[in-house]
Amino acid sequence: MRKAENTVGNSIKSSLMHAIISGYELPLLGTHGLSHWARVLDNGLRLADSTGANPAVVAHFAVFHDARRVDEGTDPGHGRRGAELARMLRGEHLNLTDEEFRLLEIACIHHTDGTVDGDVTVRTCWDADRLDLWRVCIEPKNEFLCTDAAKDAKIQEWARGRSVKEYAPDYVRENWLRGTRF
Repeated sequence: MRKAENTVGNSIKSSLMHAIISGYELPLLGTHGLSHWARVLDNGLRLADSTGANPAVVAHFAVFHDARRVDEGTDPGHGRRGAELARMLRGEHLNLTDEEFRLLEIACIHHTDGTVDGDVTVRTCWDADRLDLWRVCIEPKNEFLCTDAAKDAKIQEWARGRSVKEYAPDYVRENWLRGTRF
């Protein structure tokens, strides 16, 4: 297990995860649920090592971007709802600077727009999510990836292998679901 995988899954506070999970309407281990969030988290941190993206924003994007989906298919506005949830939890469960929070909001709200331009942290968030499209039988296209790191064949193969196998890091059950009935 990579050191980042072990420590970052633990860096998302369990109180934050419980607050997010308590209002999640879809199956926790469904297509857009916790295993997806964890792969996006791992993808994002791996990309951030190369892009220089802010790891705190990348990590929180992973758990908020789909946190208020109400449909596993098309769900307009789900990114905005995830950003609104982050705003509600800010302070008590979520401690980001104003600039970090601004980037988190942009990343969540616009993650399904197909945009490839903007701040490197936001672009890294979007790539982290797009590199998990294989789970729904969609191959990410390089023209919709925002960073050179995400276009790297080795990174894509690593992400693809985890995505198609619906890999769930140990921290999902050990930390994120601890004390939760699912």
